[in-house]
Amino acid sequence: MARPGLYARHAGYLPVPAGAVDLGQGATPTVRSRSIGPAAGIADLRFKLESLNPTGSYKDRFAGLAIGRLAAAGVGACVATSSGNTGAALAACAAAAGMPCALFVAEGAPAGKLAQMRAYGAHVHRVARFVADPAESRKIAAVLAAAAAARGLPLQVSAYAICPEAMEGIKTLAYELADEADGAGDVFLPVGGGGLFVAVARGYADLVAAGRLAGPPRLHAVQPEGNDTVVTPLRRGENRARSVTTVTAISGLGVAYDLDGSLAMSHARATGGRGHLVAEDGIAALQRRLAREEGILVEPAGAVAVAGALAAAERGELSGDAPVVCVLTGHGFKDPESLSGPAAGFGPPIGSGEIAARIDALLAAPAAASAGG
Repeated sequence: MARPGLYARHAGYLPVPAGAVDLGQGATPTVRSRSIGPAAGIADLRFKLESLNPTGSYKDRFAGLAIGRLAAAGVGACVATSSGNTGAALAACAAAAGMPCALFVAEGAPAGKLAQMRAYGAHVHRVARFVADPAESRKIAAVLAAAAAARGLPLQVSAYAICPEAMEGIKTLAYELADEADGAGDVFLPVGGGGLFVAVARGYADLVAAGRLAGPPRLHAVQPEGNDTVVTPLRRGENRARSVTTVTAISGLGVAYDLDGSLAMSHARATGGRGHLVAEDGIAALQRRLAREEGILVEPAGAVAVAGALAAAERGELSGDAPVVCVLTGHGFKDPESLSGPAAGFGPPIGSGEIAARIDALLAAPAAASAGG
């Protein structure tokens, strides 16, 4: 007998429309770190592999409800903004629903994500200065919302400030973590706009209200230095996220203004969580470590939560020996340019006469084998 889909499994907690699109999202595994955690002195570090959702990111949990709501309302097309992963998820769900989809995306969206959106048949439009510049981003968002509304099309954005009902789908991540990492003390989440953080916090709150948990784990917000809208205000004890000019190279986390950030801060404080700012080059290094030491390939944003956990461990800010969970948000194939470092250095093809020597070199230096051509 087939297992019920994500939304059917958690229907009691979610506003599920009749047309919700189930591509098999959710039920992603949580695996224990073999190398990175022990090396950092973290007794039980675990990774939630959201990269294994159908389109390669946690945004599928949002998109199935978003497209379902449009279909249930008789809306004939999807118009959305995205920095990458939301667009891919909406494009896939729209394709499954037979709905045309137009995506207005960040100018710097990675080629892998753009190609993925187009593969699902979406009409993709890059918009100059969108996402990076706070004032221009607000203007673009307002123009898009007005243009879509004038045509009877509610703009789709993966943020509670815009699409709160569809964002509830991301709460399912917390329900799964409660089963897969029972007793977790700390959960680390990357923050761009803040919607993921808010959804996970709301999911844990559902479980507490239902009596399934005594209380939530501490939820920690992690940002790259180039998009510090939440972390510094949170650590300073301030109540509001701030606007910045985004200079981060981390796709998906460059949201320059307060979307769900202030709400995320309030949830972090309510759980006893903190903010952690991590260096851009450190994120790239950790992306490589996850691949080479754990066998897990993520886009840079997917490594951000792990960088935050390591920073917290170094500062002695973890809650003890309880499980520490990092949410790895997106697959490495979404941002192939970020992999050019570890993939660089390929020489010309070798001849058959060189095969034996290459194997001997592998045996002589197994730790360096992955750098070979």
